[in-house]
Amino acid sequence: MSQSEECATLEAFGSSALVAVTEAGALDTARAVVERIVGEFDHACSRFRDDSELSAVNAAAGAAVRVGPVLLEAVTVALRAARLTGGDVDPTVGRALISLGYDRDFAALSVGEDGVASARGGARSLASVPGWRTVTVDPERSTIRVAGGVSLDLGATAKALAADRAAASASAAAGCGVLVSFGGDLAIAGPAPPEGWRVRVTDDHRAGFDAPGQWISLSSGGLATSSTAVRRWRTGTGTAHHLIDPLTGRSADSVWRTVSVSAGSCLDANIASTATIVRGEKAAPWLEALALPSRLVRTNGTVLHVGGWPSEGDDLPLVGSGPAVLSLVPEGLGS
Repeated sequence: MSQSEECATLEAFGSSALVAVTEAGALDTARAVVERIVGEFDHACSRFRDDSELSAVNAAAGAAVRVGPVLLEAVTVALRAARLTGGDVDPTVGRALISLGYDRDFAALSVGEDGVASARGGARSLASVPGWRTVTVDPERSTIRVAGGVSLDLGATAKALAADRAAASASAAAGCGVLVSFGGDLAIAGPAPPEGWRVRVTDDHRAGFDAPGQWISLSSGGLATSSTAVRRWRTGTGTAHHLIDPLTGRSADSVWRTVSVSAGSCLDANIASTATIVRGEKAAPWLEALALPSRLVRTNGTVLHVGGWPSEGDDLPLVGSGPAVLSLVPEGLGS
């Protein structure tokens, strides 16, 4: 969450969202733009809407489907994410998520008296992840084709892409600096406040300012947080979460509970944070080599700072860190 002169909250992509502006009176304009882009991405990219373009692609049984520019870009960047991470962030995890019981919007899962969501039905057979090379995008024909039996899920990248697009469009329309956060995926466009946007980094973006975490300041780019501590649900064989290891088709069994990454865009930050959960310990030197400022929280509650993430003010026990100042937002992961 961020503190700002003016901000508004709304619902987006099954989670809470925040829009903040640097100029008084610009909030209504910025919010209207953000709501429009949320609608466009939801119609194009939702796995839970029967009328979405993504649902049409998934149901096409191997046939090419003509789609609009939003889904075309969303699938293109999802394939880029898979390529850059060696398949650790893979959009073909749809059937794996369904087999684990994540077959509808998370808010629609039943919640027990203990507050834990539950998937309907009993134990299901696990589904393998076919791999991103089973997806073909034809930009000239504006078509997408997935192999028969393959189901795309763009949750790892589409929301972050939407945040980048919403912040840039809202800033241009409102004529001021804008911060947009969709469920912890945060993008900044336009001039920032003099001391930067103050952002509270925690396990859960819905947590209050008193939750264990850290205040940081950002002036540009994006920030993404991936966590196994939220979007968890009970299945017939145990507890699952939404971050899938493509090698196993199961929820990633990671040494990291929560990973926050700053990058030149929210999209690149999200790619890196998701890949880090999947990769485990070996992700830390990867982030350091990319100079991506990152905060990695272990399952035991200790924290590791790499890539220039600031060490001051973290409420959790710090075990390992790099340089102490987050002064520049890196350009990102490459192409």
